[in-house]
Amino acid sequence: MPIVLASASPRRAELLRAAGIEFDVLPAHIDESARERETADAYVRRIADAKARAVAARVTDRIILAADTTVVVDDEMLAKPIDDDDAKRMLRMLSGRSHEVLTAVSVGRAGGAVLTEIERTAVEFAAMTEFEIDWYVETGEPRDKAGAYAIQGYASRFVTRIDGSYSNVVGLPIALVYEILKGLTML
Repeated sequence: MPIVLASASPRRAELLRAAGIEFDVLPAHIDESARERETADAYVRRIADAKARAVAARVTDRIILAADTTVVVDDEMLAKPIDDDDAKRMLRMLSGRSHEVLTAVSVGRAGGAVLTEIERTAVEFAAMTEFEIDWYVETGEPRDKAGAYAIQGYASRFVTRIDGSYSNVVGLPIALVYEILKGLTML
């Protein structure tokens, strides 16, 4: 029986398909606002857990997979930009330095416990000129991406180093997902 992906993210769906993991999509609709003084770890863990529980309340006898990703630089979480100016601000922060991508993966069943684990990946960007930042934002690619970039897209030209899971930076650490599901003897 396919798992239920509690996300409308086309990137997460594409990663699962590429790994041969069968799934149905049932997005969770929750408030994803950060709480005052909430750490990035606590934030992604809370949101992924809430997504899994929200969808588990709507289905029976299915494994639910939820995730939440954020980008962290200087202890600041960079979620999806609110507009193009915000995307440019984020890209200036990432330019010429390293940052961390955190994804919390939550897996559970209706009425059961939810297991949540966090994957971390370090990403280093080349220094970007204002022209490059403007050009990249004009592509539209940063608009719905945590940290205002897609490593699998045009932004790949700015990534000089990655330490950790590539699929985590795309939006779902597939090896971690597989290990969790395998531990549930579902695969």
